[in-house]
Amino acid sequence: MTRQIFKQNTIALVYDFDGTLSPQPMQEYTVLPELGEDSSQFWEECTKEAKRHKADGMLTYMRLLIEKIETHHKHLDKKYLRNLAKDIKFFPGVETWFGRINEHVREKSDGKVKVQHYIISAGLKEILDGIKIRKYFKEMFASEYYFDHHDAAKFPTIVINDTSKTQYLFRINKGITDINKSINGYMPENERPIPFSNMIYIGDGLTDVPCMTVTKNNGGHAVAVHKPNSSNSVTVCRELAHGNRIDYFAPANYEKGKKLEKRVKLLLDVIVSNILFEKEKFSFQREVSG
Repeated sequence: MTRQIFKQNTIALVYDFDGTLSPQPMQEYTVLPELGEDSSQFWEECTKEAKRHKADGMLTYMRLLIEKIETHHKHLDKKYLRNLAKDIKFFPGVETWFGRINEHVREKSDGKVKVQHYIISAGLKEILDGIKIRKYFKEMFASEYYFDHHDAAKFPTIVINDTSKTQYLFRINKGITDINKSINGYMPENERPIPFSNMIYIGDGLTDVPCMTVTKNNGGHAVAVHKPNSSNSVTVCRELAHGNRIDYFAPANYEKGKKLEKRVKLLLDVIVSNILFEKEKFSFQREVSG
C-alpha cells in the first residue's frame, strides 16, 4: 500500500548526559554529596568491586549505591532524587541551546521540519527526571531502580551501559520508545519515523563509540564534545576523528556563535535539505503514479 503522507520529517538530536551536557557525572552533584561520599573513592571502589567479582561495572555501581544509602541510613526516594537534580551544573549555554536549535530548524525549513531531543544515559533516570532542562526532551532513557512499598530503592530494573545504549537509537528510529515493546520486528526503512540519516548523536568520549558508530554506519551524524582546556579530552576526540567515528568535535560550550553550535547547525542544514528533497521526491512520485 502506497503511503499517502510523507512522515520522515523529524530530526532527532540524541545526547549523552555526563560529560556531554554536564561537566561531571550526575551522582557527583547529587547523591554522593548527600551521602557524604568522596566521589573519587566511590568510583575507585566500584572499579575494584567489579574486577574482584568479574561483574558488570554498571550493575556493581548501582548495587554499591544502594548499599551506601543503607549504610548512611538515608531514605532517598524518587522525589528526593528528583529534587537533588537542582544542583546539577551544565556546560555554558546548555540551558538556552534547545530553544536556539529548534528555532534554527524552524527557520531553515520554513516550519516543514520538526526537531526532537533525546537523552540516552548510563546515569539514573530518577535524577534526570528533575533536571532543569527536562521539558526540552521528547524522551530520556537511563538506568532505573525498583522502589518497594516504602519507596526505597532495592535493585536495578533497567541498566544502560555503553553497548546497550544502541538499543535506544533503534527505538527512536522506529518510534517504539516503550521498553516493554520489542523492536525486533521488521519495519521497512521508509516506514520508520526517524531514519538514521535524520539523527545527530552528541557524546563526549570512548563510552559513546557504540552509539556514534551505529549512527554513522546507518547514515547519520555524530559530534564529540570535550571539556575546554582539557588535553586528555581533546586527545580522545582526536582519536574518534581519526577513526571516522565522528563528523566533528568541539569544546563543550553550547553558547550562541561558538564552534559547537556552528558545526551542529551545518549538520542540521544538510539534514533539513535532504528531508525537503525527499519530501518533494515523495510528492513527485505520487504525482507521476497518479
